[in-house]
Amino acid sequence: MSIFARAKPKTPAGSMTRARASQRVTEKLAAHSGVRRAKVDQAEIYYHPGFLSDAECDTLIRLIDANRRPSTLLAASEDPEFRTSESCDLDRWSPDVRPIDERMAAFLGIQAEHGETMQGQRYAPGQQFRAHYDWFNEQQDYWPAMKASGGQRTWTAMIYLNDVEEGGATWFPQAGVRVAPKRGLLLAWNNMKPDGSPNLATLHEGTPVVKGVKYIITKWFREHPWINMPVRTY
Repeated sequence: MSIFARAKPKTPAGSMTRARASQRVTEKLAAHSGVRRAKVDQAEIYYHPGFLSDAECDTLIRLIDANRRPSTLLAASEDPEFRTSESCDLDRWSPDVRPIDERMAAFLGIQAEHGETMQGQRYAPGQQFRAHYDWFNEQQDYWPAMKASGGQRTWTAMIYLNDVEEGGATWFPQAGVRVAPKRGLLLAWNNMKPDGSPNLATLHEGTPVVKGVKYIITKWFREHPWINMPVRTY
């Protein structure tokens, strides 16, 4: 399940713990030869083309199609068209998912247990996700439960699983960044500012698909462990 807000929320105070953790991720990404940073100052947004192979993308698409359901919101919206895609929670322990899940965490340099369950998403023509934040609004009723289950969301990693004929871009209106779906491309951004407070410039939306179908996976990372990592084998 995801959390999203349209109105400008009250921004929580900064956090030195978040700031230091985010700085470590930033340094790791900056040292990676395959990574590019968007040329904007308002937010830290990074691209890694070809993060997944065609075969990995096809496997995840099959899993999404087999388990998709209408997407949901953690915070209620009066707009019935706010989020119209379909989603599914992918089994992090599956042999098809676990290597990708852990590779995404390692890429960012974040411990795997800080990652939420990877979510697969499917957008048919006309479907969209209006402008929202991935970080939690600490003034909302859901915050105590989120605080107890890992705290604030820090980084987001998204991977496009296919090219889209028309539409379906990820748009950061305040940062001025628009990313078209490209098969295998990983898009990652820091939901926090340098002081560890939520960044209003990370407002983003999944624009409507015009032609084709868009498939993505999204993984959100928390400031504290989201799960205890048991040893599981298949």
